[in-house]
Amino acid sequence: MHHSYHRKGNSAFSAAAPVAALFLGILFLCSSLPAGTEEPAKPAEIPVRSWLAAGPLPAPLPAFAAEGKPAFGLADLLKFEPWDPASPQPREGQPLGFAGGGSTTWVKREAGEQGVEFPVSGTNPQTAYLAAHIGVRDWAAATLSVSSAHLLQVFLDGRPVASKTASDKKTDDKAANGKASADLKLEAGRHLLVVKALRDPENASPWTIEALLTPGGEDPPNAFEVSAWAEDKMSLRHLLDAARVTDVSISDDGSLAGVSLSRTKASGEESESWLELYDIPEGRLLGTYRGGLSITNIDWVPGRRSFSYVAREKSLATLWLVDLEQGTSEPLLRDVKGLGRISWSPDGSAVFYSISEEPEKDPEGTRTFRNLPDRQPYWRRLSHLYKLSVPEGTKQRLTAGKLSAGLIAVRPDGRSLILGRQLIDTSRRPYSLTELSLLDLATLETQPLWKGPWFSGAEWSPDGRTLLFLGGPSLFGALGTKLPKGRIPNDYDTQAYFFDPATGKASALTRDFDPSVNDAFWAPEGKSLYFTVTEASYIRLYRCDPESKAFRRVECGRDIVGRVRAAKNSHWAVFIGSGPNDPPKAYLLNLEDDSVRLLRDPAAVDYADVRFGRTEAWSFRNKRGREIEGLVYLPPGFDPERRYPCIVNYYGGTSPISRDFGGRYPHEHYAALGYVVYVLQPSGAVGYGQEFSALHVNDWGAIVADEIIDGVKKFLAAHSYVDPKQVGCIGASYGGFMTMLLVTKTDLFACAVSHAGISSISSYWGEGYWGYAYNAVAAAESFPWNRPDIYIGQSPLFRADKVRTPLLLLHGAADTNVPSGESTQMFTALKLLGREAEYIQILDQDHHILDRSKRLTWTRTIMAWFDRWLKNRPSWWNNLYPSP
Repeated sequence: MHHSYHRKGNSAFSAAAPVAALFLGILFLCSSLPAGTEEPAKPAEIPVRSWLAAGPLPAPLPAFAAEGKPAFGLADLLKFEPWDPASPQPREGQPLGFAGGGSTTWVKREAGEQGVEFPVSGTNPQTAYLAAHIGVRDWAAATLSVSSAHLLQVFLDGRPVASKTASDKKTDDKAANGKASADLKLEAGRHLLVVKALRDPENASPWTIEALLTPGGEDPPNAFEVSAWAEDKMSLRHLLDAARVTDVSISDDGSLAGVSLSRTKASGEESESWLELYDIPEGRLLGTYRGGLSITNIDWVPGRRSFSYVAREKSLATLWLVDLEQGTSEPLLRDVKGLGRISWSPDGSAVFYSISEEPEKDPEGTRTFRNLPDRQPYWRRLSHLYKLSVPEGTKQRLTAGKLSAGLIAVRPDGRSLILGRQLIDTSRRPYSLTELSLLDLATLETQPLWKGPWFSGAEWSPDGRTLLFLGGPSLFGALGTKLPKGRIPNDYDTQAYFFDPATGKASALTRDFDPSVNDAFWAPEGKSLYFTVTEASYIRLYRCDPESKAFRRVECGRDIVGRVRAAKNSHWAVFIGSGPNDPPKAYLLNLEDDSVRLLRDPAAVDYADVRFGRTEAWSFRNKRGREIEGLVYLPPGFDPERRYPCIVNYYGGTSPISRDFGGRYPHEHYAALGYVVYVLQPSGAVGYGQEFSALHVNDWGAIVADEIIDGVKKFLAAHSYVDPKQVGCIGASYGGFMTMLLVTKTDLFACAVSHAGISSISSYWGEGYWGYAYNAVAAAESFPWNRPDIYIGQSPLFRADKVRTPLLLLHGAADTNVPSGESTQMFTALKLLGREAEYIQILDQDHHILDRSKRLTWTRTIMAWFDRWLKNRPSWWNNLYPSP
């Protein structure tokens, strides 16, 4: 719908003017212009009429202001900000207090013909604030002009964008209002405009503030919504800067819970982390540990109301012990370089910790690779275990040797440890073995426990007699495999087993249980087990009876149930729950009755004004008759009578795209920008049973590409609100490979995005740090010399001439998982073929883009590409990447 915009002003003719007079006026205007020219149209201006206002309040100059050279003046006072414009959004009726003792309240104000006028009082300077919201549907450019005879500072989304540092006094009884102007680049969503006004007491001009917004480029005035308050949509600011729960922990007796949180600092580049402690029975906050350091590794001391944490500063780490009974905090280990995992002994009398040691550099400046993993620069970095006695503070080295040793599990009686070491074995998949040993802490003697491939972890039963092993279906040969003879399982589909260390015998526990196991813990009574699992696109919690091998889902009320931590001597557990349109929160879980209680919701403030769209499940049957799960994210304010552009997202590798909130490919943000988002889970992913996950083995997109194409066609046929000519696709890593392969097989997509994709399977296999190891599953027993149909036939590079779809290639320049050459060689091929392609490298970034500023640019690049091809709006892209 289009709305006309009318600027107020005097009409040249009244409504009753004769038609002839109107004709003569038009004729006169036309004759006054040079022949063949038209009068240039004046850019439309949008006056900011509705505001929230706070003040005015006295703002005296500080003591001794006149002594400096130059003296501290009004311009200096303007720069000093007593209130943080990046703080929570102003709301009507919200108080605003100042350190000087004054206070005011945000109230609604409507601008008059001259803007907003504040009352004047006293002989000291005064300050006041105006706040409004600018909302845009799509990326837009505009010029903001704020005028006043007095001083101004203008903020947009908490950052200064313009200022007026001098006062303009009356001349000839007329006010001379100067301006503070800024060219704005506005991403879709709501933006907070704050104007700080400072009155010059020596200026008799009225204290008025007027603001005008002038659209730039292709945007009409109705593309902007300016008001005192506006509904918000999920933005990158929410995604990257909002406070978030990162971990949870619980004391042995179940009386105390710890919630670890993090958020980006106001500087925008660094983050801060902190810990909050809660009383579980009362659900109240007991205290906060916050001090500017990176606080990690929260561990409760068994049997005590004490916990330890690691504070990191640059490369050094300090292990702190907090005693809640005594109210003390003391360092156990100070300024340790290379400090790794921390584990307490079952009786709380010792800490086991690891320290990594850097290898000596080769003085000749060469490197002879000792084995395949030695290509990794950190492979020769050895990690060994130590024991710290508490409270004595004495230390003991537990391991040495030419291989790193890791702590797998501590026996419940505290007398021994299970150690794990990795052995290289290139004679069989996966080209490495895990060696487990039992370390006697009294003698430091070891005895072999187990050795084999596909190992993920182990946990002792509470009685110390049985071990729960986690690993692939092939962990114990065919014991955990549920496939016809001759089929190779997907060994990323993690199973659970019981292992008797006395006899060396194992039994399969989850072979007939379709979800893939993520983690496990024993119930306090020692008679049942709990598993967090990947089940389709969900992460769920199950209770298992080891005797009957019966599983029952624990209903936690969230799609994603992560970081479950249970008290060892109580029925309480804590977890982090999230889901689509549902930011992560900390929850309490009563394991006796499965009741759930909210413990901490940091999103309650940051997302208070955000309106999300809804989600809908949509699945289809593939050619094999198997249902392929999908989820659809709809834009906020979705109208089924409209037609929307659509983004299709997939991975296609060995794991599904989970339903967790946000992430690196934030579907909620895509939907907030006006896109329908369709996420599908093709064959080969874990969480759907071994038969389904085994389809990943030796496929390399043959099945998956056809499924995606078939699924998208069926999705478009079933959803008339999606414009079939405005569909784009995106995938990363293996999903980036799928993007490249898809555009060699179909013209279904109007544009495509590949991040860290694989263009040549053989070069990824040989060059990527883990390429050969990943292909131990994805191309089991298949190599370039015996399966050219995979390594060449399925490689997009060898099909590049078939690409007709505009393709954006993104890659971290320092990617060691999928080397950036995979995108470089595809870009080379497409450019030589004259195809539409862009290639953006993100410098100094690895497989994942973690640096905040670079992640902002990376995400904006993705969405600008989609806007360019799916909305026919190239302005954002051209602003990011102007033509040379």
